[in-house]
Amino acid sequence: MARRKSGGPGATEIDMTPMIDMTFQLITFFMFVMNFSEAEQDDRIQLPSSQLAKPTEGVIEKPITLQLTNGGAVIYAGELVPVRDIGGYLEREKSVMLDSGREPNSATVIVRADGRAKAGEVQDIIRICQEKGFERFALRAQYDEKR
Repeated sequence: MARRKSGGPGATEIDMTPMIDMTFQLITFFMFVMNFSEAEQDDRIQLPSSQLAKPTEGVIEKPITLQLTNGGAVIYAGELVPVRDIGGYLEREKSVMLDSGREPNSATVIVRADGRAKAGEVQDIIRICQEKGFERFALRAQYDEKR
């Protein structure tokens, strides 16, 4: 009795086209639903821990993120800026908003301050923002359930 070799006549081949199509569809899906809100975060900032920290409700559209380092500088758009000079950058942000038909008081300023930064510097940032017409603020902290 003779045996048939596998791969010879009558062997089945698997069509991989549907599998490849599904893989690309999944990749595309995950690219669209991926959360890029973490992109504005800088690893040099160590947020303070708090049991009262809660995630924001809803999505903040087009936030302005200011990150205060423990050295007293603000990271804005990847650039280190002294706190006293942040007003010029906010003035430019305000003019861009006005040109696009938005009011500065509709924007949310997210302040991510390092846990070792001085509280007075956070207050200075908020004061400068208010002088430029920004009224909404969100302060970031890291939730700590151990405390």
